[in-house]
Amino acid sequence: MSGPTPDSGSVAIIGLGPGDPRLLTTAAQEALAQAQDLIGYIPYVARVPERPGLVRHASDNRVEVDRARHALELAASGRRVAVVSGGDPGVFAMAAAVFEAVEAGDPAWARLPITVEPGITAMLAAAARLGAPLGGDFCAMSLSDNLKPWEVITARLEAVLRADFVISLYNPISSARPWQLGKALDLAAEIRRGDTPVIFARAVSRPDEAIRVLTLDEARTTTADMATMVIIGASATRLIPRGDATPFVYTPRSVPAA
Repeated sequence: MSGPTPDSGSVAIIGLGPGDPRLLTTAAQEALAQAQDLIGYIPYVARVPERPGLVRHASDNRVEVDRARHALELAASGRRVAVVSGGDPGVFAMAAAVFEAVEAGDPAWARLPITVEPGITAMLAAAARLGAPLGGDFCAMSLSDNLKPWEVITARLEAVLRADFVISLYNPISSARPWQLGKALDLAAEIRRGDTPVIFARAVSRPDEAIRVLTLDEARTTTADMATMVIIGASATRLIPRGDATPFVYTPRSVPAA
């Protein structure tokens, strides 16, 4: 089978940012404007305005690798394909699924022009609303056990809690997983102080945005949903009161010598 020719199609894996169109990068806008086919999870496809000549392929959230294969097949047939994700496509999103499909699929797919256009991921959008909670060392984890065992999640979470990272938790809770955030916060309470700042940032930059800054003790009795980013502060994370306004939250860059 011959590989792609210079006239073959292409795949652009695009981050749509957290929701506000102003937070979509110019490079992402240009890549969307060049696309003939648009592929992604139903709500993300809906965020891209319709235009003549753009064919939309929206699908459910649990078919990521199938979606990636579809994109690669279209590109191999000569189409310019945009695969969209919310936030950044490389953070718990479609970029990894596309490259997984490339590695396991038709060898010709590896010769397709495939680009990744970064976006503003949820933890960065949430952090910007509060100040600089990610100002020191931090990590990001997904609490979803759809693709990895819960035992792996808890082992990793315990390790970074003990290492005193600020922790950004993606996919904290869903209708099928209503208990995992509570378990994660209970584990945090075994290792971190009860007054550790915890941020619940829901739908950042969208009309229904809601942000709360709680203590770890308060967070353990608080619920969330899949649109919520939960950020657990480190021992150094600080609050700056602002009267009735939401406090500034920051983590200093400096760490005292032991």
